[in-house]
Amino acid sequence: MTQIDFYILQDAGGTQLQRFACRLVDKAWQRGLRCHINTATPEQAERIDDLLWTFRDISFLPHAKGITNSEDSQRLAAVIGTGTEPAGELNVLINLSPEVPAFFSRFERVAELVDNDESRRTAGRERFRFYRDRGYPLESHNIR
Repeated sequence: MTQIDFYILQDAGGTQLQRFACRLVDKAWQRGLRCHINTATPEQAERIDDLLWTFRDISFLPHAKGITNSEDSQRLAAVIGTGTEPAGELNVLINLSPEVPAFFSRFERVAELVDNDESRRTAGRERFRFYRDRGYPLESHNIR
């Protein structure tokens, strides 16, 4: 069964969520796992794409937007999409969308990122209830 982890960031602001998403990709890649980052908008996908090039001076995370070829996705740390199911064997879903993606259960783990923005916090609570009501194992992590 898919493990669901909620990461609660103390700051409000989309850039903190996006930077934290990059940190999660980096950590997963170091452990041999590949991620799909599900963004809320194409603009957010562009920002994540840019951040994965620049968020750390000492490393590069191979990534691409909208890969539909499963062979290509196997060489990447992350695939970035906006509401579309990715191809290939990916282990971790990082959800930046306010909705639960229909394809979430194909992943071993789901990372739900929430900050102090009231609308994102409310949407996060709704996603938490969705998973809880269906019996998925849940963990919450407060990130300072």
